[in-house]
Amino acid sequence: MNTWNLLIWTLCASVASAAQTRASEAAKPNVIFILADDLGWSDTTLYGTTKFYQTPNIERLAQRGVIFHRAYSASPLCSPTRASILTGQSPARIGITAPNCHLPETRMTASVRPSAPPSSKALICDSATRLDTRYVTLAERLKDAGYATGHFGKWHLGPEPYSPLEQGFDVDVPHWPGPGPAGSFVAPWKFRNFQERSPGEHIEDRMAAEAVAFIEQHRDRPFCLNYWQFSVHAPFDAKKELIAKHRTRVDPSDPQRSPTYAAMVESLDDAVGALLDTLDRLGLADRTAVIFFSDNGGNMYNEVDGTTPTSNAPLRGGKATMFEGGLRVPCIVQWPGVTRPGTRSEAMIQSTDFYPTILRLLDLPPTLEHPLDGVDIGPSLRGEAFDRGPMFTFFPHQPRVPDHLPPAVSLHRGDWKLIRLFHEGENGAHAYHLYNLAEDVGETRNLAAEKPELVAELDRLIAGFLEDTKAVVPTPNPAWSPAAVLSSPRAGWTTSKDTQWSEAEDQWVITSTGNDPWIATRALPVDARGPFTVRLRLQSRTAGKGVVYFATPARTAFHLEQSVSFVLEQDGQWHDYEIKLPPDRLTALRLDPGNAPGTIRVASFTLFDGKGQEVKRWLPAATR
Repeated sequence: MNTWNLLIWTLCASVASAAQTRASEAAKPNVIFILADDLGWSDTTLYGTTKFYQTPNIERLAQRGVIFHRAYSASPLCSPTRASILTGQSPARIGITAPNCHLPETRMTASVRPSAPPSSKALICDSATRLDTRYVTLAERLKDAGYATGHFGKWHLGPEPYSPLEQGFDVDVPHWPGPGPAGSFVAPWKFRNFQERSPGEHIEDRMAAEAVAFIEQHRDRPFCLNYWQFSVHAPFDAKKELIAKHRTRVDPSDPQRSPTYAAMVESLDDAVGALLDTLDRLGLADRTAVIFFSDNGGNMYNEVDGTTPTSNAPLRGGKATMFEGGLRVPCIVQWPGVTRPGTRSEAMIQSTDFYPTILRLLDLPPTLEHPLDGVDIGPSLRGEAFDRGPMFTFFPHQPRVPDHLPPAVSLHRGDWKLIRLFHEGENGAHAYHLYNLAEDVGETRNLAAEKPELVAELDRLIAGFLEDTKAVVPTPNPAWSPAAVLSSPRAGWTTSKDTQWSEAEDQWVITSTGNDPWIATRALPVDARGPFTVRLRLQSRTAGKGVVYFATPARTAFHLEQSVSFVLEQDGQWHDYEIKLPPDRLTALRLDPGNAPGTIRVASFTLFDGKGQEVKRWLPAATR
């Protein structure tokens, strides 16, 4: 072969090789991960649990793939779950166990607090506040495999140098480290260096438009797109016309009755539709995998439109709780050539599983020196029999929300769920909740006392998990005092701004400045069943009637229709009161002792269940 022919042959070979490379890249499936924020398991029409919210585009996606009925976030709060998706690792291993990655302090590892109030049995943990760049993220793996990578929306895993741009993403919009949208969903916003294009622009409309532009730009090469929505996290606001639309549809008897929240869900759903429309328009739907997921359960403790944002019924609890309502989330996976359209799966999966599953489906090797807590759920995507094995959730915190628990870790195995409460038993031992979810999805019957052998068996698995992940776990509080649990106002109680509260001689002294004095607690026995009775011994030198408000799993905010009033004697003498409360379950109590300036002394405060058994005593029975 002469020199000229050699040059021609080499050129043709190079062109053919380049064309083959482009064809190979074009054959790789694109990956879109849509992550909702605080969207509960009952907040879409996927599971037949809502009549109020409307999610036709999420349903449209479901018709293209598989709906998972038992999909779980790795945490009941957002940042830990987000880190688990990107790394395939448990929050226990990473150290990010709370959503505090927007805070100024850079803390790369978790730690145990040095002290706690004497009313707490355990020393709780402080979370890491940044996703360490030493972790090999899913975006980095796909970028190394030739993918264009883009992140749009909420991040909440740390500002620079821990932003998406340092974690494998080529693009990050709006490049915002905060826990929610900057100021509002509807412009004007307060993002740094990111402005609205038109007055009143909705952030999800804009994020969807930015994501669409990214898809259009990279239509001829494989791309990995994170669309992590700000919706439906606080602050609670929405397009005025959508709020007005849903206000006409409210059923006061439905626990899902916030028109603002319904409007937020609709905007979330519209954004999903914008991405699906783009894939169809560009002819990319048949080679684009789409995953839809939520970072934790629905919000049950904030208030909007005079009610809670949503209800997770029939599940118990919600965001920030270790019950199913805090962990079970909506999930759809559409993977062309793998999932069968319009199917459903009862397989149990977790957010940690997406990392190894995506790598396996893309024929990418495991990440060396990067242990994974997730598993490949490919068989469940194909509709095959699949048993994930034990699934663990680590949450060493105790935010005071309805149905909250002390610091805990849980295990799901088949139908069984065990929750270990760190050091809540006698003499520093752990306490346990055991539920059979197949028979009791609402987690109303704690079977731990009935099945001690099963508790011990499952707890050994929990111990192995904590050891394997080198989790930083709560330790016994050396300052714990049983007396403090009985009578300290710090033991789970809060007060209104019109109330001053102190202790004297085994009494609570409540001084009212008038207006709206009250004391309230959400630290109630989680398994007690009603109807309930509150017994009080009070001395009052104020005016107005007494009222006991109560909250329930279905309606967790205090409302007048969930209250019982009683005649409050104002003579300064000790009087006994018995107040009957009708609900079968309680999540909170509030005592309003009059509504005028004056002083009320409480010598006894006890809660009894429907069988007349004492389930909670805050002050000892007084002899006054």
